[in-house]
Amino acid sequence: MGKQRYQQIENPSTRENENEELEPAPVGSEKQTDQITENGSVLAGDPDHMIHCLTIIGQVEGHYILPSQNKTTKYEHVIPQLVAIEEEPKIHGLLIILNTVGGDVEAGLAIAELVAGMKKPTVSLVLGGGHSIGVPLAVAAKHSFIAQSASMTVHPVRMSGLVLGVPQTLEYFQRMQERITRFVTQNSKMSPERFYELSMNTQELVMDVGTVLTGSDAVEEGLIDSVGTLSDAIDCLRGMIDENRVKEKKTKPRSSKKSTKAARETK
Repeated sequence: MGKQRYQQIENPSTRENENEELEPAPVGSEKQTDQITENGSVLAGDPDHMIHCLTIIGQVEGHYILPSQNKTTKYEHVIPQLVAIEEEPKIHGLLIILNTVGGDVEAGLAIAELVAGMKKPTVSLVLGGGHSIGVPLAVAAKHSFIAQSASMTVHPVRMSGLVLGVPQTLEYFQRMQERITRFVTQNSKMSPERFYELSMNTQELVMDVGTVLTGSDAVEEGLIDSVGTLSDAIDCLRGMIDENRVKEKKTKPRSSKKSTKAARETK
């Protein structure tokens, strides 16, 4: 059932029969092109290290549809994929590639919470930028990487549209900021005090408050685990998959001959 659910969500047209094995599509094939075009994802690796690569690019689209000229990642597409990846036994790990300017706060946090709650090995790699709500998305993985040339912007939460100038609005902003701060600091090595300090920095951005962290700065601050490249992220994920497999073998109960014999007698 897990295999069938995964194929239905990933690309229903690619599954011709129920007995078809889940395997990565050949590079450049029509099936692989469909996966990338429709879902911004691809399946790669060998049978012992099957990796699902998910990209979060442009702007995270939430409850409102963004203009057609915007590059977006739709959270209603990402959430079912994450559920399917967690349930599919043939998928061993998840690699998340991030190059995002941010977007809808609640949609981004929803995706981040799902990633953080996955049992399977997860690794994130920030390329270009992982700004705003991209920060929780990057730290949600079990191990996070950032390219040396990439950057991350830490700033307070914002709201578009009608805003009432009343105390309740300010309190709502503060609560939402606390949610983001709590998630980021629980999933990284940065303290809440330092995250708040970087968010409220008024000395760096000309038209805004906040802080821009380059690759090495993000690691030094404890926001990201390591500076690395694509090969580093894949090697780390493969290692985590091997470790996870060893743990599963140790925790798996061993059936003795007596229990097997007793089971046969009961039958």
